[in-house]
Amino acid sequence: MIIDSLRYWVEEMHVDGFRFDLASILSRDPSGQPLPNPPILLDIDTDPVLAGTKLIAEAWDAAGLYQVGSFVGDHWKEWNGKFRDDMRSFIKGDEGMVSKVASRFLASPDLYANDAQGPEQSINFVTCHDGFTLNDLVSYNVKHNEANLENNRDGTNDNRSWNCGVEGPTDDPAIEGLRNRQVKNFLATTLMALGVPMLLMGDEVRRTQQGNNNAYCQDNEISWFDWSLLDAHADVHRFTRHLIHLRTQLDIFQENVDLTLSEMLRFARIQWHGVTLYQPDWSDASHTLSFTGRGMGGRYFHIILNAYWKPLTFEIPPPPPVTSGWRRIVDTALAAPEDFCEREQAPILRAADDSVAGSLTYPVAARSIVMLVAERRVAKNINKHIDQQNMEN
Repeated sequence: MIIDSLRYWVEEMHVDGFRFDLASILSRDPSGQPLPNPPILLDIDTDPVLAGTKLIAEAWDAAGLYQVGSFVGDHWKEWNGKFRDDMRSFIKGDEGMVSKVASRFLASPDLYANDAQGPEQSINFVTCHDGFTLNDLVSYNVKHNEANLENNRDGTNDNRSWNCGVEGPTDDPAIEGLRNRQVKNFLATTLMALGVPMLLMGDEVRRTQQGNNNAYCQDNEISWFDWSLLDAHADVHRFTRHLIHLRTQLDIFQENVDLTLSEMLRFARIQWHGVTLYQPDWSDASHTLSFTGRGMGGRYFHIILNAYWKPLTFEIPPPPPVTSGWRRIVDTALAAPEDFCEREQAPILRAADDSVAGSLTYPVAARSIVMLVAERRVAKNINKHIDQQNMEN
């Protein structure tokens, strides 16, 4: 019945993909025991009618089976619940998260870096239809599900949220500014990371459910989309649009890059740093990380994550040879439109007058994220030449 239903939806209704809620239950036998090779999952995975459709598993179930990184089948992709949990904890300011976040940012090679899988195996998300919205994640310490008439017992208690100083809505500009920055931090990590990003509807305009993290039963203002938020949070909306556009332009994220995750990471030549170059702080007390890598088409990246509650000055590596220098694309601490700059207009980093000759530093505000990009001038000239030839042809 399951296979027939899926085939019908694909052949007759032209559905192009499925997300299976609590998919791990399909790996249990009739007595509830997990199977090493569940027949229904393998049948879905190998069915010729379903070939080419998107198969996404929520790789856990309500009885405690957790299969993130080990879900059966060659074509199944997974909601990466570890990305959600680790990013929430890190940006919130929890200790012991730096090494985990390093892995999550690179499509979780600790879970998925075998020879057959690409980075798209990991569906990266921070929020979804279950749980807090992104606005509520930075506005509430605990759930507020009283409207569900279950005495606030329903919904998860493991939210890893932080209200930034006040529970719920506030007129305090300092707290609102911090919340806005934290929202942008979550959006930036989700859309910069290797893997497939997934966003919850409304997070791009800070939609709220008033602290309700189990709002499936609410057909009212709690769960509706408030279109006035497009104006109220136009800066977050703009930031999200530009991040998505940037991601579509970067070669490392394009579908024609047919590399496994292991191959891609070897090519990227990731170099880890902390506040000081080549000295990452992996200790439990650390709240900072930066790294440098290269893309496929002559672009280089330097990303700085500062989840510490104080500003810090980070050393920046020299620009790669034959580039025009590091351009600051993203700085979540800056007000719009400086929080995101188009590559052509982004400011180029210059060494301070009183610095050691040739050395670069960048002051990173508390709880903020910075992305620098350097592009090879030769590659840009070649692209211009190709574009000109195409126009002539």
